[in-house]
Amino acid sequence: MSALGRTERVVLATVTVFTILAGVAHYAGWASLLAFFFATVALAGLSHVVAVGVESVGELLGAGIAGFMQATLGNLPELFLVIFALREGEAVVAQSTVLGSIFSNALLVLGIVIVVGSRKSHDGVMRFGHRLANDTATLLIAATFIIVIVSLSLQTHDPASSHVNTVSTVAAIALLVVYFFWVVPYIRGSNTVAVDDDAGAHPAGSNGGDGMVARAEPHVAAGGGGGVAVAEAQRVRTETEERPVPDDGMPHHLPLKIGIVLLAYGGIGAAFVSDWFVTALAPTVDQLGISRAFAGLVIAAIAGNAVENISAVILASKGQADLAVSVVKNSVGQMAAFMWPALVLISLPLASKLTFSLTPVYIGALLVTALAMWQITGDGEAVAFEGLALIAIYLTLAGITLYETV
Repeated sequence: MSALGRTERVVLATVTVFTILAGVAHYAGWASLLAFFFATVALAGLSHVVAVGVESVGELLGAGIAGFMQATLGNLPELFLVIFALREGEAVVAQSTVLGSIFSNALLVLGIVIVVGSRKSHDGVMRFGHRLANDTATLLIAATFIIVIVSLSLQTHDPASSHVNTVSTVAAIALLVVYFFWVVPYIRGSNTVAVDDDAGAHPAGSNGGDGMVARAEPHVAAGGGGGVAVAEAQRVRTETEERPVPDDGMPHHLPLKIGIVLLAYGGIGAAFVSDWFVTALAPTVDQLGISRAFAGLVIAAIAGNAVENISAVILASKGQADLAVSVVKNSVGQMAAFMWPALVLISLPLASKLTFSLTPVYIGALLVTALAMWQITGDGEAVAFEGLALIAIYLTLAGITLYETV
């Protein structure tokens, strides 16, 4: 692990310590509150390890593959958490975790990013590419439409309401098809442009050695068809000569085998910790007097997305508005149109199944979230009060789930 910087080695050691403590707390029968705390911190840390592994492997395999791997492997902690929750019959926690990932990123984190980014701007206006915002809003609105139809069917007790699992399965497949046509042009376009960029000369940056190469815009590079606008914001630093690994941080590129080891460690660790988290959940929420919906929508969701959340805010504070918004919006699109439908299909063999059936509160919250994202970010500009409005919506929703009866 000598390829890792000093800071990253410290982080990795800390994650390992909390993972071991979570395991000891689980198998030694420690107090549920303490076991839950260790599992929550370990889950957040392992999310970071998975993210580093995915990024390292993806960079070496190509920009397009990196984007796809982020979509499929970057959410491993949430994937395991939902599966183990369903296995334990905690359907409310499973569904709330998925919803919480969408709400926390689309409302809380995006709101903080806008506030920080607008304050960083000289005129108080945060500017970024509008295509990504519109693409993500389209995906979320499509998912919300399906959810509203399924839920209204259940609320009105029409004949289709007795076939909610079948309807959810069909809807999941349809959403995955939409996501497929959204992501494939990105993979093709970004890898094509990356090859073209490597063949040409890159202008040097102001530091004398760096150039900034924007990843492909698939809706342009792929013959004008629709695609992932994440590429508008993601940029890759290229260097004209090799540099030594920094003594206090991450190198620009980790060896492939190190990336694979980190990915395997983070994925396997997340599987175990998710199981321990779910086991400690029930006695903890009973002891604290909070609902399972709050534990899933707020605690589990934020822990699973902690790394992306912090990264987006840091990027915004550095004035990298496009990249900051990309991190948040990409996570929302992946969860709504990829991870949720995939989990619906994965849960089919389980006794407790994940569906698109929601209570009216969450139906309304999803609809408001999709519309708010489109309204605030659709023009590529945002100001501080709009970010505060998103945060207020999230805090209101979190407050409601705190007093749920389940």
